[in-house]
Amino acid sequence: MIDDADLSTDEGRRQALVRKLSADAIGALDLLCVYIGDRLGLYRALAGRPALTPAELAGASGVHERYAREWLEQQTMSGILEADNPNAPDDERRYRVPPGHNEVLVDESSLDFMASLAQGVVSCTSALEAVLEAFRTGGGVAYAAYGPDAHESQARGTRPLYEKLLASRWLPAVPALHARLQTDPPARIADVACGYGHSTVAIARGYPNVLVDGIDLNEPSIAAARELLSASGLEKRVAFHHRNAAHPDLTGRYDLVTLFEALHDMTHPVAVLEALRAMLAPGGSLFVADEKTEVRFSPGAGDVERLHYGFSVLHCLPVGMQGEDPAGTGTVMRPDTVRRYASEAGFARVEILPIEDKFLRFYLLTP
Repeated sequence: MIDDADLSTDEGRRQALVRKLSADAIGALDLLCVYIGDRLGLYRALAGRPALTPAELAGASGVHERYAREWLEQQTMSGILEADNPNAPDDERRYRVPPGHNEVLVDESSLDFMASLAQGVVSCTSALEAVLEAFRTGGGVAYAAYGPDAHESQARGTRPLYEKLLASRWLPAVPALHARLQTDPPARIADVACGYGHSTVAIARGYPNVLVDGIDLNEPSIAAARELLSASGLEKRVAFHHRNAAHPDLTGRYDLVTLFEALHDMTHPVAVLEALRAMLAPGGSLFVADEKTEVRFSPGAGDVERLHYGFSVLHCLPVGMQGEDPAGTGTVMRPDTVRRYASEAGFARVEILPIEDKFLRFYLLTP
């Protein structure tokens, strides 16, 4: 946000905007440098070790010493790393990950892991030329244009949420559903748009009686999910399928269908919801998690809304604008939009669930 100092004049507003954009540029460069540290294993090389010199980091991570030094100095200037002896000569200075920063930079099981966010931002830059063309033509951008970083950042960023919260907080927020998943006969669940499968596996781990099918149209994601499954010990209760959820073979098979952070990306969300409704057995329900946006547009909504809009402009809206007559939902999908889509898809009830989360809102849809 632009600071409030001296906004009563054109000059004051101009200078406030200059300061804001300067700070934003610094933050953007910080994220790109975090991406370098994450992708090249520099944080992992530093974590759990005594403070390292540039040469020692270069040796531990396989990068060139001169680049290691420049990156270490940049990270220290940004407050991400610390120098133990800042007044030492350049090649003797030692750097370390400060206490408390390890989870943010390295621990992919932590709810505070953030390196995946930098990866997600970088993925948006991969398709910028295509996004510019989409702006001109009104067309869309293929998900593949964003490269593997898009898939990986989504999987890495959501993994700790699924592992720590999905079966312990999210699904238990619906007592009747929670009870059904614990009883016989075993409930059948379809986890649609499952990506790398972390949500699918988390459901199966949290509910040892259920049978779960992970379904996704992206073949590389399903390949990664099958690798995850092979090391999970859940092969008898979990299966992953590269297929369309609208296939007639899936009609009426499932007691629960889940859809996590995917509805706003759909070109034709009503058709998707119709297909998911058709998958439900009598008494079944659809559990949806999507971005927690403001109820209506508000310029002062805050940083989370800014984050949603940034990803929407660069990624989610272009992806959702492909094909004929796209819905063009974008990341900032408000509750009234979900209700409208659900009603048009034939759902009789949409309940916003009482689950507290900074970034996500949860819906239960029933026919």
